[in-house]
Amino acid sequence: MDYFPLFIKLKNQPCLVVGAGEIAARKIELLGRTGARITVVAEQFGESVLSMQHTLNLVLLQKSFSPDDVTGMRLVVSATNHRSTNELVAASAETNHIPVNVVDNPDLCSFIFPAIVDRSPLIAAISSGGVSPVLARILRAKIESMIPASYSRLARFAEDFRGLVKQSIQEPARRRIFWENMLQGRVAELVFADNTQEAERVLKAGLHHAEQQPTKGEVYLIGAGPGDPDLLTFRALRLLQQADVVVYDRLVSAGILEMARRDAERIYVGKQRSNHSLPQESINELLANLALSGKRVARLKGGDPFIFGRGGEEIETLMQQGIDFQVVPGITAAAGCASYAGIPLTHRDHAQSCTFVTGHLKDGSINLNWQQLAAPNQTIVIYMGLVGLRNICQALIENGCPADHPIAIVQQGTTPNQRVLTGTLQDMPQRVLHEDIKPPTLIIVGTVVSLHEKLNWFKTAQPLDNQ
Repeated sequence: MDYFPLFIKLKNQPCLVVGAGEIAARKIELLGRTGARITVVAEQFGESVLSMQHTLNLVLLQKSFSPDDVTGMRLVVSATNHRSTNELVAASAETNHIPVNVVDNPDLCSFIFPAIVDRSPLIAAISSGGVSPVLARILRAKIESMIPASYSRLARFAEDFRGLVKQSIQEPARRRIFWENMLQGRVAELVFADNTQEAERVLKAGLHHAEQQPTKGEVYLIGAGPGDPDLLTFRALRLLQQADVVVYDRLVSAGILEMARRDAERIYVGKQRSNHSLPQESINELLANLALSGKRVARLKGGDPFIFGRGGEEIETLMQQGIDFQVVPGITAAAGCASYAGIPLTHRDHAQSCTFVTGHLKDGSINLNWQQLAAPNQTIVIYMGLVGLRNICQALIENGCPADHPIAIVQQGTTPNQRVLTGTLQDMPQRVLHEDIKPPTLIIVGTVVSLHEKLNWFKTAQPLDNQ
């Protein structure tokens, strides 16, 4: 993060703008919306600036900039075409510890102007850190279309009742849940329709109900997908952002964790082969205890929670204790990694079925129906099979698979660090050692692997030599 996003109150605060052309006029108009007291220093004043003199009560000083002009200012903007002047303005502001923006000169700025979506008092600001202002404006346009102007009315409505709700609901967590329900339900729709009288009645009724009801926790069992944050479902994102606690495993990417509420507690319960930070039974009890304490818990699991994710074991505990829960499916690693590797799991010319298996069982052994897995015209996807790869390849060959049968290993699939290694059952165990492949990985066995080179669409920074 190159710039820390911050909203600053400028009402009745002295601000200086150096320059009086069209670009300066846009900055003056923006500052004017905040109620700032604006002084403009310039040798010549453009028509746009002159037209705002009386409406914004501008103080116009027709002269060259002097370092003394920044004295007492709360904020400084330089919008001239002269590099030397801009440098002097920036240096003068820096000496006096005053935030300064020099238009189109990010190297001289201590702050930058974001692209703004104004639904006052609701404000959204988008910044590219000065790298691409045009991109920031494009994103602003997208957000503008998603946030109707009536959200301004909704924010004012919430402001009117903030004191009453705070007085009635003392516990911050319960108060947050109340507001989430009000601002995403019928109350919001009534305000959008400009029926504030009925909205007030519904809110007060909801407030009375909230005071009578104890806080009730819930667990959201969320499939976080194979790694790419863009593959998270809308429902998963919504529940993740309202959770009080996030319980996550090692396969959940940092980008997905960033989507959780900033103030949500995060608890890591990741497991690796023979190295469990928390036994599964303890995770089950943790989820139950958090919910029983009134927390809304997001249990984030890589891939899909019901495909080798032990989600069934976790909700069994919740059901036994009468705890409410929701299950949100995720894109399983098989579908995500295969797609990003350009390997169709089924194909009319190669595979008419697909089987998912795990590479190790509860006792650490590999005890699969090898004869069935070695049958032709199918794709086998093996989860958690890297450690037992040599035994897997040997067993498939012994049960009828050709030694040159195609196999692929996808490491960190769907992420920028994705690597795909293809080979045969015979040579893959040795190649894995040479290429230093490490978990998390997914193994795909079948002639569909031969399509990888042709259909490989996802380009990453870490290609592998598959020759």
